[in-house]
Order: sequence, then structure tokens, then C-alpha cells
Amino acid sequence: MSISATQASAPSAPANSRGRVLFASLVGTTIEFYDFYVYATAAVLVFPHLFFPTGDDTTALLSSFAVFGAAMVARPIGSVVFGHLGDKHGRKLTLVGALLTMGIATFLIGVLPTHEQVGWFAAALLVVMRLAQGFALGGEWSGAALVATENAPAGKRAWYGTFPQLGAPIGFIIANGLFLIIAAALPSDDPSVPSEAFLAWGWRIPFLFSAVMVIVGLYVRLKLVESTSFTKAKETGTIQRLPLGTVLRSNWRELILGTFFMLATYVLFYLMTTFSLTFGRTPTDAAVPGLGYSYNTFVVMLIVGVVFFGIFTLVSGPLADRFGRRKTLIVVTLAIIAFGLLWVPLTGAGFVGVMLWLILGMSLMGFTFGPMGALLPELFPTNVRYTGSGISYNVSSILGAAVAPFIAVALWTAGGGSVFWVGVYLAGAGALTLVALLISKETKDIDIER
Repeated sequence: MSISATQASAPSAPANSRGRVLFASLVGTTIEFYDFYVYATAAVLVFPHLFFPTGDDTTALLSSFAVFGAAMVARPIGSVVFGHLGDKHGRKLTLVGALLTMGIATFLIGVLPTHEQVGWFAAALLVVMRLAQGFALGGEWSGAALVATENAPAGKRAWYGTFPQLGAPIGFIIANGLFLIIAAALPSDDPSVPSEAFLAWGWRIPFLFSAVMVIVGLYVRLKLVESTSFTKAKETGTIQRLPLGTVLRSNWRELILGTFFMLATYVLFYLMTTFSLTFGRTPTDAAVPGLGYSYNTFVVMLIVGVVFFGIFTLVSGPLADRFGRRKTLIVVTLAIIAFGLLWVPLTGAGFVGVMLWLILGMSLMGFTFGPMGALLPELFPTNVRYTGSGISYNVSSILGAAVAPFIAVALWTAGGGSVFWVGVYLAGAGALTLVALLISKETKDIDIER
């Protein structure tokens, strides 16, 4: 074969630079998780007062968490719709559509009327916007993970895959940092209840601010080009007419395994963020006693913990590339099970114990969440990868995230303020994930362009 023919047949280098790939996969998930955290924080602080004034604090909180969980139901639907578009027409425009959907829904929450103004219609509008958020996030994560892993150099897929995962701690810090600044500017005389000004208008600022972040994200993502994996699938004619049907027929085992791989991660994540904010702020002399910290104090403690979440998300990538996704996650999942059984002694050991509880939980979150950015996409071939990884990730959100805060509050209430059964619930989720990992195979050496 001639030199010119050899050059013509050789695959071209990826058009996306390393910096563009990493930043594009990071910025979108940062915005998406920011929007999600803004809602999660408001679901604890604001929405029980403004949208669900039932007269009973626990009932109002559970109603707010129920709407929070409604988004998880919409996420698998979003993964199917955006996955279909991403597997048929490409990752780039699909990711732009997901980001726009999330941004518009979040902005509109910031201008919603409250129960005092329009009655229960306000809660209905909140449900619609929350469903739109979930629908968008259903398409965001898998697309961002594919941008990272399909453009990664050999031997570094797990490390590249940690960058969309890093959007979770960064989004948390921005969202809660902004709420913290607003709460400090609009202080309350009662640390367990936001101030009148905060309830009247201060809570809306983080939702409206999302519009600025979306503009930045769109600018970055519109500069992307398609990955060589998708381009190759398109050129060789392997694009499927109905990716959902193909993945259900040919990759059902991977769908089930991927769903349970994520279960412990989701339960840990929402217990350490949404539930902990409720537990940490509840007075020690309440009917169901909590830790008794003020909102400002506990959010600062949470942010410190989330810094460890971010650090160990990045650390997990090189470990998973060196030792394999399966071995790394088996060790981490065993640690999560043990951690769940230590909740009572840790949370009962004063400030140092609570701080250690947050740091350990968030560190384990980074270790378990980081490798998922590579593991779930690696389970599926290119022509159904967006759909398959998205369905696994988001069906698990129903089993784990949608019900985790609700179950945790119920177990905490049943325990009379003890979090023993909440920790057992986390350990149980970890046991299910461990079983899935033990019966699975290693994926780090698969061909991402298959």
C-alpha cells in the first residue's frame, strides 16, 4: 500500500482539544447540578413555607420532598428522549437542548407565584417546572459523560470521565454558597426559619442567576464537534432507527447492572446533601430532634465536606484507570456499607463527630461517583451508548435518589430522632450495589469505538 493511501485510510485525530473536552463536559454538568441543588436547598428552606403550608412542619417538608422526588420520575423519560436524539443525531445539539431545558425551567421557578397568591395552583406549577428539570437532567449527564469518555486518550477514560462528575460538587458549592450569602444578607432572628425578606424575595435570586450560567454553558458547548466514536458509527451505517428498542433487546443485562451500580451512590448522595440539611438544622428540642445547628453554620460545614467530594472525585479517576473500575468500586462500596453503620456514633460525638461524618460521607461520594463517568458508558456500544448509559443512570435515580430523602425522614421520625435506621438504609443500598459489582466484568480495556 502506498504512503498516501495509508495516510488516507488512517483515522483522523479528534477535532476537540483536551481543554475543550474537559471544560465542556464540566461546565454543563456544573450548571445542571447547580440548578438541581438550588431546588434541593429551597425544598428544605423555603418551599414548605411558601408552597405547602399544611399547618404541620413534617407534612409540609414531606410534601416538598415528594415534589423534589417527582423530578426523578421524569429523568428516565428524559434519558430516553435525549438518548434517542443523541444516538441518532449526535451528542452536541442534544446536550445544548438539555441545558436550555434545565435553564428555562429553573429560571421560571424563580418567578412562580406562591400559595398565598394563587393557592394550590402554585404547587402545581412547581411540579411542572420540577418535572422539566428532571427531564433535562435525564439527558444531560450521559451526554456529558460521552463527550468526556469518547474523546479520552487510551488509558485515561476514567480520569476524563471524572470531569463531568466534578460538576456535582462544584455546582453544590456555587448553589449553597449563593444561598449562604443571601441568608447572611437577610438574617433571621430564628435560625430554624428563614427571614421574612428571604421568604419574600431572597430565595428567588439563585434561580434567576441560573440564566447567566446557562449562557456561558451554551457558548462552550456550541464550539464542540462530534466525537470520533459517533462519527465512525454514522459513517459505517450502524446508527439504529430506534436505539431504545435495540438496547432493551441486546443490552438488557447491562441496563440492570448499570442501574444497581449507581444505587448506593444515589442514596449516599441525597442523604449527605438533602437529608443532612434537614437533620442538621432541626433543633435538639424538637418533637423529632436533630443536630440543632443554624442554617449558616451547617451549610458551611456541608461545603467543607463537599470540597472533599470534589478532591476524591478527581482522585478516583487515576485509581480506576490503574486498578480497574470494578475493583475500585468494590472496595469503596464496602466502605460505604461500613460508614452507614457508623452514623449514630459519629453524629452523637459533637461538632468533631458531625464534621467527620460529613467529610467521610462526601469523600466516599467522590470515590464512588467519579468512576461512574467511565463505567456506565463503557457498558454499551456506540450506537446505543447515550440511551443505555442514560437509562441506567436515571432509573437508578428513582430507586435511590427519588425516595432517599423521603425514606430518610420517615426512618428518622420513626426512630424518634435517631439516625440509626437511616444508616442501615444506606448500608442496605450498598449491599445491593456490591452484589451487582461482584457479578459484573471489568470494562476498562473495552474498545470505546465498538
